[in-house]
Amino acid sequence: MAALTTLFPVFFMVALGLLARIKGFVTPEQKNGANNIVFNVLFPILIFNVLFTSKIEISAIYIVLYVLIAFCLTMIIGKFLGRFTGEKFAHISHYMLTTCEGGNVALPLYTSIVGVAYASNTVIFDLAGTLVAFVIIPILVAKSCAGEISSKDLMKKILSNSFVIAVIAALCLNFLGVYQILAESSFIDVYTNTISMATGPIVGMILFIIGYDLKIDMNTIGPILKLLVVRIVLYVFIIIGFFVFFPHLMVEKTYLIAVLIYFMCPTGFALPMQISPLFKEEEDSSFTSAFISLYMIITLLVYTVIVLFIV
Repeated sequence: MAALTTLFPVFFMVALGLLARIKGFVTPEQKNGANNIVFNVLFPILIFNVLFTSKIEISAIYIVLYVLIAFCLTMIIGKFLGRFTGEKFAHISHYMLTTCEGGNVALPLYTSIVGVAYASNTVIFDLAGTLVAFVIIPILVAKSCAGEISSKDLMKKILSNSFVIAVIAALCLNFLGVYQILAESSFIDVYTNTISMATGPIVGMILFIIGYDLKIDMNTIGPILKLLVVRIVLYVFIIIGFFVFFPHLMVEKTYLIAVLIYFMCPTGFALPMQISPLFKEEEDSSFTSAFISLYMIITLLVYTVIVLFIV
């Protein structure tokens, strides 16, 4: 029942977006307008809040560093496997191999098993995912889209990116202890309510857009299935790496479950829109949406196995 409680709203919003496209309730122009609002304005606020309010322990830096390296390696390996997974989507497929949807899939599934007291286990992984999705990938996308551009202009383009600004500002304020000062003041409720108001519609709109772009046909199903296999294999190796580098943590069942659920979750919901400037045709957006939607089934299967055989 816990899995249904978490996953049904996700599939509902995806289905609603799909229905809106089929019935013509929302035009492509309207969808693109909503997409720009969410990702250029609202989502940077969410990223700022996550990094601004996170308590980054020194002991967790090694874990964040490992996950960060692992996410980057999946992109690099995916780049080399572009011919295998399908040359038609090779310009974007390697991006779909990095990051995991922690906040909206891994976290609720994980806490439904172990309780909210252990929620920080997956949040730590998400710090690395945030750096990849909202710093590294925007830089790579900006560089790819820039073409022949000077280093100065490229750096200006990167630093003017709303996600990069949000990450830099949040980390600086975090390290200066500004959030702790704010939390002890009477303005904390004002801040919290403002953030809640700004970020509330984000997840639903992202899932709606994923559903709107969802199209699966014979031209995409082959590359999607190959990419699914590659992602599963890569993330199995990432999980094995936890046993190698952090064996003292993996002996704890609660931590083992966190690793298994998190790294078997789909690509971050925001990533397709992050790489949308690289899309060459409408089929590219269909490819990324279908990939995430099908991977949700794998996540559900892993969750079921954990509940039946590990808990």
